[in-house]
Amino acid sequence: MSDKEAQKFPPEIWKLFDKYVHGAISRREFIDGASAFAVAGMSGAAILDALNPKFAEAQQIAPTDKRIKAEYVEIPAPGYGKLRGYLVKPASAKSKLPTVLVVHENRGLNPHIEDVTRRVALENFIAFAPDALFPLGGYPGDEDKAREQFQKLDQAKTREDFVAAAEYLKKLPAGTGKVGVTGFCYGGGVANFLATRLPDLAAAVPFYGTPPDPAEAGKIKAPLLLQFAETDERINAAWPASEAALKSAGVKYQAYIYPGTQHGFNNDTTPRYNKEAADLAWKRTIDFFKENLRAS
Repeated sequence: MSDKEAQKFPPEIWKLFDKYVHGAISRREFIDGASAFAVAGMSGAAILDALNPKFAEAQQIAPTDKRIKAEYVEIPAPGYGKLRGYLVKPASAKSKLPTVLVVHENRGLNPHIEDVTRRVALENFIAFAPDALFPLGGYPGDEDKAREQFQKLDQAKTREDFVAAAEYLKKLPAGTGKVGVTGFCYGGGVANFLATRLPDLAAAVPFYGTPPDPAEAGKIKAPLLLQFAETDERINAAWPASEAALKSAGVKYQAYIYPGTQHGFNNDTTPRYNKEAADLAWKRTIDFFKENLRAS
């Protein structure tokens, strides 16, 4: 089944899938629920297979691409003691560069997020993507197992590790000291959290993440670029109160809701991907980082 065909699934399928990927229902519950809908004679298991990510098919930049230098590094972190991440630099860099922290979805540092990190680096930034699952052995290579592992994390400790990752980039010898953050789904929420936590953060671009806590909005000093899907009830329900708080606090922000999109529309490994919206959101992201990370 092609992505375009899968995008024609009824809304109930997408709601079930959203619950599944965020741990609200099990794999069996998704399959049983999806089986109730007649979709081209497909079983619930076949529907799930069509919706699951296809990493190799979507890869845009190979890990061995000569335009980049990529490595895994370990850094001290207060939450779990140590954090591992994927650090990517442009191979042609002749001077110090701004840095971007890339925060994954709720499955850890999978091949898609590594690819996104390489894409950021090719825009002439140093990009670093930590793996929140490192304390539990790292991304296990299986999305179901990754989701199960993710639920075992102590999120208070994990958030402290992401703070440490941002501080690592701020002090990176090859960096300029300016740090931006982007994140997707869970990572979008982390990006918003870091904006409330780090007064010297230079920019934050959350994709369909839990919006900033209204009670914490006054702590945000970084400019925000918030990207939302049109069909994303769980995330969008919190946005009006958050936006009111951002306005009241005088936070500099831009927010876009992309028509005709599902939660996860930037992830080109799944049928939720919307190329037109993703291309526009990505251009806005890179332009935003160039404006806010490279300014004197």
